[in-house]
Amino acid sequence: MVQAAARQSAAGEITTLLGRGATFEGKLTFEGTVRIDGRFKGEVFTDDVLVIGEGAIVEASLDVGEVIIQGTVIGNITAKRSIEIHAPGRVKGDLHTPSLQIDKGVMFEGRSFMEAATQPARAQTAQPQQPQQPPAKPQPVK
Repeated sequence: MVQAAARQSAAGEITTLLGRGATFEGKLTFEGTVRIDGRFKGEVFTDDVLVIGEGAIVEASLDVGEVIIQGTVIGNITAKRSIEIHAPGRVKGDLHTPSLQIDKGVMFEGRSFMEAATQPARAQTAQPQQPQQPPAKPQPVK
């Protein structure tokens, strides 16, 4: 109970709630803190905080400032600041964030990239390397 209260105060005041039993499909863009306790399918864009409550089912690509997950997320997540996954959370998808917390009891299936979230994974941005010139022969010192 104390841990849940601490997470809520860390996320700030919740400005919008998609409650249990609600279903939404589409593109969600917002400022502040949004909590999803129902079903959501689509895309989420924000520089702020998304909270996915226990029992929520989210099938979406998330591009957020930070996300706190206790429900189920199917899709890739990019967070500029942090991703927290708390039990009984379930995530199936790739994670891109500079700060990642996964609690005991969480189900995670995917890859995690611990780089600044604004940079795509190195494997995706690797440029073909130019052949390097052999080093010049060392000259004796006179």
